[in-house]
This record gives sequence, structure tokens and C-alpha cells, in this order.
Amino acid sequence: MNPLKTELNDQELSRYSRQILLPEIDYAGQLKLSQAHALILGLGGLGSPASLYLAAAGVGTLTLVDFDVVDDSNLQRQIVHREANIGQAKVESAKENLQQLNQHIQIHTHASRPNPAQLQALVEAADVVLDCTDNFASRFALNRACQSAQKPLVSAAAIRWEGQLATYDFRQENSPCYQCLYPQAGGEELTCSRNGVLSPVVGMLGSMQAIEAIKVVLDLPTLTGKLMIIDALSMLIRTLNLKKDPHCPQCAPSPSVTPP
Repeated sequence: MNPLKTELNDQELSRYSRQILLPEIDYAGQLKLSQAHALILGLGGLGSPASLYLAAAGVGTLTLVDFDVVDDSNLQRQIVHREANIGQAKVESAKENLQQLNQHIQIHTHASRPNPAQLQALVEAADVVLDCTDNFASRFALNRACQSAQKPLVSAAAIRWEGQLATYDFRQENSPCYQCLYPQAGGEELTCSRNGVLSPVVGMLGSMQAIEAIKVVLDLPTLTGKLMIIDALSMLIRTLNLKKDPHCPQCAPSPSVTPP
């Protein structure tokens, strides 16, 4: 949280008036959002709607991480980018368009693949982390960094007509982690470039990530301990319980070792 922000100005009161009317948010909650720092990894199909809604909702600081450039094939679903941004670094494209949406927030960018030390530092500086990446290696690395720093992680994935969403709140002792769900990567990894995806599906999941991140900041109930599964073709949404795995390779307590 940014302790330097102590009040909302008149412009902010007008801009966020519809949120301030919500009893779960009110003035104090909106001020808390303006003090918050969200880290978003991936400015693609998930990161685009997530970043747009966090910026619009008044989360005071966003750090954007992506090392790709905007391609015309991205524009079908990566709605934070525009045709004029083709060929531009995604973080710079997103920053430019988000800043036009909301001048009251600060936006930082990281345009290269972070090494483990850089990733840990980025996570530790944030209040909530959004995993909008598209591969197991990145998700496992981010899961490790968030668990180490005890930072809440909002994770989503989408492919074809389907998606899933979970929040791993490492501030809570009994929260599961991403590797409780996927102990290890196995088999062929599905990707949008090979398997396709309907653009509103990533829009749904990214928007839900923004909602979960806002609730994390406001200490409202989240999907911690649950896994939401969405089938947009049938319009069915299921929420399953997700328990901490006592044998998880990442978050299970280390077995005690008796010295010889």
C-alpha cells in the first residue's frame, strides 16, 4: 500500500462515485484501492481486460510485465492494444492506452523476461499479483515467488471455449497453491496459437481476475480454496473446492530430518 495517498480529490470522487456507493467499498475502500499496487504478468488476452478494469477502478499503481510485441493476430482478444500499436512493445502499448483511460494512476513497466531475483523483487513490491501468463514454467515460477513473499496470487487460464480461475492467498496459512492443483507440467501444453480461443472467453476470465484482485485489496471474500471452471459454449460455471495438498512439491511443510 502507498501510505502517501491520504485522500481522494474531487475528480477522483466524481470518477469513482458509482463504486463508492457500494457499501462494501465506500470512501475508505476506494482510498484503499488508490493506495494499492497490482502486479500484472502478461499483457495478452487475460492481462488486457484485467489491466483495463483495474485502471478504470482506480487501483493506484500498476506494474506491467511482458516481453512480447503487439501483432495483428493479438487484436482479436488483447483489447488493451490498438492497430496503431502493432510492432510496439506490449507493456508500452498497454501503458499508453491505460494512461489515456485514467490519468490518476501510476504505471510501471518491465519489458524483459524477469530472472528469479527480479521476479521476486517485483512480487514483493506488490499488494496483489495477477498471473495472466500462458505457460506452466511462468506459472510455477510466479507461484513460488508469491508463496515465498506471502503475496496473494490471482491465476486464470483460458483456451477454446473454456477457462478456469483461482486465488491463492498466501497470507492465509491453509491456502492451497498453484502446484496443489498442478503438481507438475505434463503432456502437450495447450496454447491459443495452436488450439484457438474465443475472444470474450479471455475477456470473462480477465475481468474476473480484476474482481478478485479488488476483493483481495479490500479484504473481501475471494475464491481462495476454490477453483472456478467456466464452459462458455454451454454457459455452465462450476466452483470446486481446492484443498491444500499435504504432499505438494511447493507448499507442503518440509519433512523433519533426524540427524544421524
